Amino acid sequence: MKDEFDAIVVGAGPAGCAAALSLARNGLSVLLIERGRFAGAKNVTGGVLYGAALNELVPEFWKEAPVERRVTRHVVTFLSQRTAVSIDFDSKGLEQTSSSGFTVLRAKFDRWFAGKVEEAGGVVITGIPVDDLLWDGQRIAGVIAGGDSIPAPVVVAADGVNSVLAKKAGLGVQLSPANVNQGVKEIIKMPRELIEERFNLDENDGTAIHFLGHCTRGVHGGGFIYTNKDTISLGVVVQLKALIDNRLRSVELLEGFKEHPSVRALIKGGTTVEYSAHLVPSGGLTAVPRLCADGLLVTGDAAALVLATGRSLEGLNFAVASGMAAAEAVKTARQKGDYTSKTLSAYTDLLAGSFVMQDLKTFKKAPRFLENQRIYSVYPELACSLAERLFTVDGKAKRTVWQLGLEEVKRKTSAWQLVKDVMAARRAV
Repeated sequence: MKDEFDAIVVGAGPAGCAAALSLARNGLSVLLIERGRFAGAKNVTGGVLYGAALNELVPEFWKEAPVERRVTRHVVTFLSQRTAVSIDFDSKGLEQTSSSGFTVLRAKFDRWFAGKVEEAGGVVITGIPVDDLLWDGQRIAGVIAGGDSIPAPVVVAADGVNSVLAKKAGLGVQLSPANVNQGVKEIIKMPRELIEERFNLDENDGTAIHFLGHCTRGVHGGGFIYTNKDTISLGVVVQLKALIDNRLRSVELLEGFKEHPSVRALIKGGTTVEYSAHLVPSGGLTAVPRLCADGLLVTGDAAALVLATGRSLEGLNFAVASGMAAAEAVKTARQKGDYTSKTLSAYTDLLAGSFVMQDLKTFKKAPRFLENQRIYSVYPELACSLAERLFTVDGKAKRTVWQLGLEEVKRKTSAWQLVKDVMAARRAV
């Protein structure tokens, strides 16, 4: 191993791989350290990668990366205890581009991404935890990993939501039950042909379904189903505070979600082959910590760069974009021979000019709005009960949609409360 690298990146997720690949391609000697047995071994996200940022780094990445399916159906489903109402957007007719979403399995995808770092000349070491930062006075000067001191003028922390390195440098996200979600997920094996038939998909096309309502027993959170090639990613994501306050367990919510009639029909005949759990930052802009110190940059989940608006959950694309921005800042620092926070703050400037911080600012009110309990209880029930009345033909005189809607609103809440919530939604999401 080299006596000193130009940069050390800790964590071989999308943020770390993006940073290391960009640095290696620009001729810097970079070490990427991953504590898992291989890149992706401990990353459990089963979701959608929106590829515009990655496409800048690896043009037309979907032609070589182990993506599962291109998402051509986006569905939002409201659940009552026994019924469901869905909004379904089908985009099969649109051309595949870098802005398309792709379902991914991290154990496959991250391993490919780390392989790209090695192809570019970066050094990738797996199975070794980074225990501490190496200090030179008040300046970070490398890491201590596996009992060895590994020097470098700059370290990129991409080690996840509970970032050890960010905390040791005093830059860690201030996690609390109110700004972190717990996600639990199963991978369900199912024949490829059955997935395509059941979800009305053409070959290689996929579906992303997000659920609100009874899947979390009416508390802050939601459920999801993403189709992969021959598996389904299914799970629930719930605010930690809501779990504590309501004395709920995520695993119980997951089992209840699977038993809902509408969900049970989608996974019938499948076999669970994997179970996992993970924490997800959800505080939005207010949770983002200081992103740089002398000799250190913080990226991805370690910097709480996740956008949750209720209509989607974006984190993988934010991670890739932040890793690329961190690499640009490191290159600038190397050219100047200055790795102080003053120079490395170019990273925050780059993020500020990108969709990452712009989106977080645009939707800065979303976390507060999503605290509204009615989103997960009253309104899914209202949608389902209204649909039930609309589509019931019982031989009696029919009422107009407007009449039925007003009656259901009065039964579940009030017209004034509905108007207030709609106005809050307009400002937040």
